[in-house]
Amino acid sequence: MLHDRVMIRLETEAEERRSGSGIVIPATVKMANRLAWGEVCGVGSNVRAVKVGDKVLLNPEDQFEVELHAQVYLVMRERDLHAVATQETDHGTGLYL
Repeated sequence: MLHDRVMIRLETEAEERRSGSGIVIPATVKMANRLAWGEVCGVGSNVRAVKVGDKVLLNPEDQFEVELHAQVYLVMRERDLHAVATQETDHGTGLYL
């Protein structure tokens, strides 16, 4: 990757989801403006906040897609990421934003 670009592999979503009240939402239902989690697979030399292997929150709509070895990746600017999750902090372990 070059400059401030980040290559991300989206996490596969479950076939169906459940709402907070237990209602089953089928996989065919698309929600507008839904953010998605992905794993960083490559970073450019000017990327400062993320590294390969980080879990990030992003908007998958209107992003560039590239297919490598039958796997689809998104290529985007670092500034278009919304959050970075880390597995560990100085105060304990777990998934933190």
